[in-house]
This record gives sequence, structure tokens and C-alpha cells, in this order.
Amino acid sequence: MRLHTTNGPKSKTKVYGLTLGEIMSVSKMVLGLSLSGSLVFAAMGRIAAQSEGTDSVVANVGGVKITMSDLEQEESGKLLAARYQYYQVETKALNDLIDKKLLEQKAASEHLTVAQLVDREVNSKVKDPTEDQMKVYYEGVETDQPYEAVREKILEKIRQLRSDRARAAYLQTLRAESTVYIVLAPPSATLEAANPQMTEGPRKAQVTLVEFADYECPYCQKVAPDVKKLAADFSDKVSFSFKDFPLPMHPRAEKAAEAARCASRQNKFWEFHDELFRSKELDVDQLKAQARALKLDSEQFDKCLDSGEEAAAVDRDRKEGTRLGINGTPSFFINGHFMSGALDYATLRQEIEQQLTEPPQTVASAGK
Repeated sequence: MRLHTTNGPKSKTKVYGLTLGEIMSVSKMVLGLSLSGSLVFAAMGRIAAQSEGTDSVVANVGGVKITMSDLEQEESGKLLAARYQYYQVETKALNDLIDKKLLEQKAASEHLTVAQLVDREVNSKVKDPTEDQMKVYYEGVETDQPYEAVREKILEKIRQLRSDRARAAYLQTLRAESTVYIVLAPPSATLEAANPQMTEGPRKAQVTLVEFADYECPYCQKVAPDVKKLAADFSDKVSFSFKDFPLPMHPRAEKAAEAARCASRQNKFWEFHDELFRSKELDVDQLKAQARALKLDSEQFDKCLDSGEEAAAVDRDRKEGTRLGINGTPSFFINGHFMSGALDYATLRQEIEQQLTEPPQTVASAGK
């Protein structure tokens, strides 16, 4: 996931790529500045990983040098997923650091300690649950102990939950009042050119979004309307490409991918693609029925699907995904920056907006 930054009218977000060590180094520099309620992480030149270059030697085997470029090319599938996991850890750590600094700045501006500020703005507003509320909570807990024996633990647990929610809401308010520049981006990779028939949007778009997906994958089905909405929202700025990555546990995904490509031969890829995710009807006879509903030439479509004419093209996408280290769907590359997992409209939109405002020298976190 991308860093959750403020959505308030006063907030600004700018993302550059830095490693965690560099983020911490920048944060130490920031601590010595008076920012009047604004927390600014600014990129000062290229990060160390980039300045070393991809031709730096990382090993020597019997006199044969192995460069970073060799490692990236030969083992990229093992590196990208690990870098994305590291990026997610960085994201959490950086969010925690930002929250800490916002509290410190707010407390200093009001001549309070952080503890005093939190007591006033958070703890004082947390109300204890009623006895009935605690008993309802108790009913949902699997325990053999009587209510009286666990009452204090339940009370403390509910207090903590309410305190956490109140603290999160207050921190969101502070972010909306502040200017937060975030120096972090997901890891990136180089992709093969997408099929023009499976791409929509400007040819020379500032941002490209490439999705590797499986028509039978429930998470892909869930995110499909979000991707469609993004395409409508950024139709003049972003190009969207689809690549097939049918998973082995989904027996109908392979033929569904072939069917969508057969539809592309009649310039109906996106219509067929959207219908597959909407209907979730992926049996071969259902695929053919949907082709007829879209007024495709049924004879041509059926011949393409039955003969497996597009199987090799589907396999090319799958092999590319495997080379990149993709092991689940949906997986997205936004200007080459890798994102995967349970993503939603807000997360994808935020990444697109940040890519639209980023300078071209931006690089990824913990990677290229």
C-alpha cells in the first residue's frame, strides 16, 4: 500500500524514492528546523542506490564479475516481491514517524508536552463503555470464564480501542492542517510493451497503469470497477493496459483470458473484459454466449477460442509476470512502480496523482 496522506484542502503530498536509512537521515535534518506546523521531507539529490549505478560489482566468481545489472536481470523475480514487502514496512515506519513529529510540533506550538496534548485532545474525550456494552462484547468473546472474572480486561480493551480511534482521528486532523511531503515510492521494474488492443488511453500518457490479473480471481473482480472508474477519471492523462496472469488454482481463467483476446481481434477487448468481470460467467459456453451478446462474429470467435489460437499470447504474459516475481493477482505497475494485494480505488488514485506530480528523476524505494 501507498502511504496514507491527508486529503484536506491544506495538505500537499509529494513522493520521491528513498531507502529507509535515507528517510531517517532526512528526518534527523528536519527535526532541527522550525517548520511552523509543517513536516517536510525533501529529496536532496539522487539516492545512494541510484548513484552507485546498476554496473556496480556485487560479487566476483572465479574472476567473473557479477554486477547489480546482472542480478536485476537474472533474479528480478526473487527481488521485486521482497522489496515490496520491505516498502510496506517502510510505509508503516514512516507513517509512525510522521505522526510522532506532528504531535511534537503541535504540542510545542501550544507550550505543552506531547502527553499533555494527548490527554487534552484524545484521552479526555474517550468515554467508558456502559455495563450493557461490555456484556455485549463479552458475548462475542470465546471464553469459559464468567463475566465478572474478565470484566476489567474487557473494560481496558474497549478503552484502548476507543483511544486508538480517537488518536487516529486527531492525527488525521493534524495532517489536514499541515503540509506533509513524503519521500517514498514502491519498488519498480521494467515491463515489456503491452498489447495495443489491450491498452486504452493516450499513447504518450504521463502515467501508465499496467494490471496483471486473472478473470476468475475474486480480488480482481472486486477491484475491476475501481480500475474502470480510474480510467474514466484520468482518461486524458493515464493509459491503462491489461496483461493476463491466470493462476493455476483457477481452472476457467485460462480460457477466459483467451476469449478476451479473441474478442480483441474484433476490436471488442475492453467490452468483453468488462463483461467477464461483471458477469463472472467463465465456462466456455458462457464465453461464447457473451461474444454473441456483444454482436461479435460468432463463427470467427468460436474458431479462435476452440483452437486455442491465443493460448501462446496468454502464456507470454504469464511468463513475464513470473519473471517479475508476481505470485498473486491483481498486481499493478504504475509508471513501473509495483503494487499488489488488496488495493482499492483510493490507494490506486493516490499513486496515480503522485506520479502525475513527481519529477522525472524519482526512483523507487529499496530498489531501482
